[in-house]
Amino acid sequence: MAEDWQAGGFGLYIHWPFCQAKCPYCDFNSHVAREVDQSRWCNAYLTEIDRTAALLPGRVLNTVFFGGGTPSLMAPDTVAAILERVRRSWPVANDLEVTLEANPGSVEAGRFRAYAQAGVSRVSMGAQALNDQDLRALGRLHTVRDTLQAIDIAKKTFDRISFDLIYARQNQTLMAWCEELHFALGLATDHLSLYQLTIETGTAFGERYAAGRLKGLPEDDLAADMYQVTQEICAAAGLPAYEVSNHARPGAESRHNLIYWRYGDYVGIGPGAHGRITLNGQRWATEAWAMPERWLKGLSQGTTERRSEPLSGADQATEYVLMGLRIREGISLARYEQLAGCPIEPGRIAALQDLGMVRQSGDLLAATEQGRAVLNAVIREILPDAP
Repeated sequence: MAEDWQAGGFGLYIHWPFCQAKCPYCDFNSHVAREVDQSRWCNAYLTEIDRTAALLPGRVLNTVFFGGGTPSLMAPDTVAAILERVRRSWPVANDLEVTLEANPGSVEAGRFRAYAQAGVSRVSMGAQALNDQDLRALGRLHTVRDTLQAIDIAKKTFDRISFDLIYARQNQTLMAWCEELHFALGLATDHLSLYQLTIETGTAFGERYAAGRLKGLPEDDLAADMYQVTQEICAAAGLPAYEVSNHARPGAESRHNLIYWRYGDYVGIGPGAHGRITLNGQRWATEAWAMPERWLKGLSQGTTERRSEPLSGADQATEYVLMGLRIREGISLARYEQLAGCPIEPGRIAALQDLGMVRQSGDLLAATEQGRAVLNAVIREILPDAP
């Protein structure tokens, strides 16, 4: 009998925690380091892959994702060694997707060619903005020229390319965002990740905002207009939204992220990495130690996990809804009921349908475009007891 995770697939996430500088809006687990012992870190990742593969043998691996931090600061030999060990550890899908995140300022043609030779098939670049003034405000070290050069190099090297942009930035107008988005679409990549700027606690922007020193943030209505026009412009250009913040040409969706949103299993390796893995029918939530040296110490002691907790069926059902309603295809009501032990209350679905927030087609329940714009409210209505 198939286990639940098989409906979503199996992926591997490798976290490289190092950056050249800490961006003021970033709440990811990233650390500034002038020098990194590549050999030491390579051996650490190989050891952790071996440990994990012994726990989860024989599974077909669909995707590998190098995230961070700035993985394009990894030595190509390190990436090559990791991917060689991955292929020795699991049978891999014929269409294995291997993504590496890159900072446009750290891209070199030779380095990109070496990544491709190592087995990287897709690159995702953190452009964040396409004007130099806003890049400086966001604390980015690269320029628009760096981004354009990096995209040009990537197009000559990889079959699939994505880059990220942040909108609802300080003092940004709706017209300026529309112009920037058209410019981005003209670069002819097959995937865009478009995120609204959020102010997170524990970041430099968060501290400035709390002190009243982060000026020019858009009002909620303007941010909502930016979201709406993003959907319209990208759809008209042939990159419709397949997830709340992600747009792709048909067939160019991020298969790795779809494993998350379809609630498959994924291994998280590296400082601060999260995972969801099923062992003997029980799904576990894992979280690794965040500080690089603490993670390495844990590795020497036999475990890098700061937390490993079994998830109840109700917990899994909630996570499935939280993740699955983000994507256009939605969720299976039968799968939810199998996990939760009870169905979603039909009256709640009917009320949301009347408001135009969700649509149901047979077993599938999905948020409409209108519903995805206020997804948190939709989920609270479906799952009133969810955290």
